[in-house]
Amino acid sequence: MKADIHPQYNDVVFQDVSTKFAFLTRSTMTSKDKIKWEDGKEYPVVKVEISSQSHPFYTGKQKTVDAGGRVDKFRKRYGAK
Repeated sequence: MKADIHPQYNDVVFQDVSTKFAFLTRSTMTSKDKIKWEDGKEYPVVKVEISSQSHPFYTGKQKTVDAGGRVDKFRKRYGAK
């Protein structure tokens, strides 16, 4: 690999702004904001709008759309006569 062409890969905390859920991982993203983590060290914190703690699919609050009415309407309009 060529030297000095890849971004720095460091420890970063991602924090969901709606639920205050946070997790520590490694990423190329960085931030000027810092947060003190459970191990006592400070890490850059990247704030996100949606995480697994607030996304409707993962929380079980997702609503399904009933497409049956659309199919019947299509068949009624364009179906064989």
